[in-house]
Amino acid sequence: MTIFSKIIKGEIPSYKVAEDEKNYAFLDINPLVKGHTLVVPKLPEPEADYIFDLSDEQLHSLMSFAKKVAAGIKAATGCKRVGVTVIGLEVNHVHIHLVPMNAEKDMLWSNPKLSLPAEEMAIIANSIAEAIEKL
Repeated sequence: MTIFSKIIKGEIPSYKVAEDEKNYAFLDINPLVKGHTLVVPKLPEPEADYIFDLSDEQLHSLMSFAKKVAAGIKAATGCKRVGVTVIGLEVNHVHIHLVPMNAEKDMLWSNPKLSLPAEEMAIIANSIAEAIEKL
């Protein structure tokens, strides 16, 4: 079982921003910028770790869910765009990075990661969740 499956099941805490029956979105604990969110599908074991191994239905569901989460991130953060990256090498579970962007440099993976206090992470997660609810 992957760390993301444990997060989805509530075995590991997360800063959840959205969830539906097939997908889960939560803040990255080592964000590039404030609001950096991970979107993951709820998968049976063994979890798919490559996005193009998902069925067409799973991929469509994940991307539709990510689109809604991105709209919430944009509304909550006031960013110009929400960048999308699928790398998938750091955790063996399909996941999408949604990163609030005001400049292309906001998506540089060589940038130092932020370390935010728990209280600030909770505020960011709540603001994104509230923005999604209003959509």
